[in-house]
Amino acid sequence: MTRLMSGVFALVALVAGGYAVMGWQASAPTIPENLLVGAANAQEAADIDTSTIVEMVQGAEDAPITLIEYASFTCPHCANFHAGPYKQIKADYIDTGKVKFIFREVYFDRYGLWASMVARCSGPEKFFGITDLIMKGQSEWARAGSATEIVDGLRKIGRLAGTDSDQLEACLMDSNKAQTLVTWYQEHATADGVESTPSFIMNGKKVENQAYEDFKKLLDAELEG
Repeated sequence: MTRLMSGVFALVALVAGGYAVMGWQASAPTIPENLLVGAANAQEAADIDTSTIVEMVQGAEDAPITLIEYASFTCPHCANFHAGPYKQIKADYIDTGKVKFIFREVYFDRYGLWASMVARCSGPEKFFGITDLIMKGQSEWARAGSATEIVDGLRKIGRLAGTDSDQLEACLMDSNKAQTLVTWYQEHATADGVESTPSFIMNGKKVENQAYEDFKKLLDAELEG
């Protein structure tokens, strides 16, 4: 598993004058190599309204089990989970009304933040479909080379999912949204004690990443409980 930075969680943003900004010249992000900076101070965090961030949810609202996944779009273990156990959990538990599934992004780096902004660009209706495309293509776009090539790969995924170019650029340029997402992630990850990805919270209890058969045992035991 990929470990989060020890101590305070890292804010993934380009900081200028205390605020996150994302600027482009032509197609290239004008972002320095060092993206990970220390956590915002308490006053800065308090000034950001994270209630504007929409939870991405699948399944019945009144399902007996709530399963939260914390994942990074640049985490290979997360991509593996989405290619395997997630699909089976969705078919057997989410789509059948047994599990309410919540996906929360973790930001290790600028690329994961960009991916999140692309995935969220067309709203909740398309989020999970775009997430599937991003996870499936992770080995390609995340290793495309330069930052310009990586963000171009994410743009292609967004367009493939039906998001037009102007809308994608507006989403990627939204520095306020970027800062709010980072603060939102930090609040939840701190509250739930998340230290690696993928991590899971099942009805308030931490659960490790594991094979589908083991998830099934845990879910069935919770349903019987």
